Amino acid sequence: MTDLSIRPRTDADLEAAGAALVDVYATDGYPVEGVADPVAWLTPAGLLSSWIAVLDDEIVGHVAIGAPKPDDDAVRLWLEQSDDTLDDVVVIGRLFVKSSARRHGIGEKLARAVVGDDAVRGKRIVLDVMDKDKDAIRLYERLGLKKIGVATHSFGEGQSITAYCYVVPEELTPAAE
Repeated sequence: MTDLSIRPRTDADLEAAGAALVDVYATDGYPVEGVADPVAWLTPAGLLSSWIAVLDDEIVGHVAIGAPKPDDDAVRLWLEQSDDTLDDVVVIGRLFVKSSARRHGIGEKLARAVVGDDAVRGKRIVLDVMDKDKDAIRLYERLGLKKIGVATHSFGEGQSITAYCYVVPEELTPAAE
């Protein structure tokens, strides 16, 4: 690894980030829904902020923060287990790193950038990860995220996969100003 930067994503980054996503889907099957329109997948409704990893002038990774939806499994599980409301929660998602750029801590750097983002200040951060994504699970557990439950993620034509839901512990979340 030579020149790595983690920075907020701009609209000008979308095409290259989408190409990186297509590469990740080809190697890892992430996201399980597929990537028919990568730019649309990277710009969902409720997007609060997003970050990219740039290695030697190439976008190799991405992460986003989204507003919570009541039907999101991680959000639902957290709200059932806490006194928080929907307004108290944000969701980390769309985290990926190209296989050619892995084993350099890029996923961890992206996750840490998001946790420091103003959009999460004073919020509880939740996420889910498919059970097939073992490297992501190891990353989240190494970072100290707490598993809050298991859900079934449904997609496509009657397909489903097990998902583990996590919350970032309060001591790792920036306080509200």
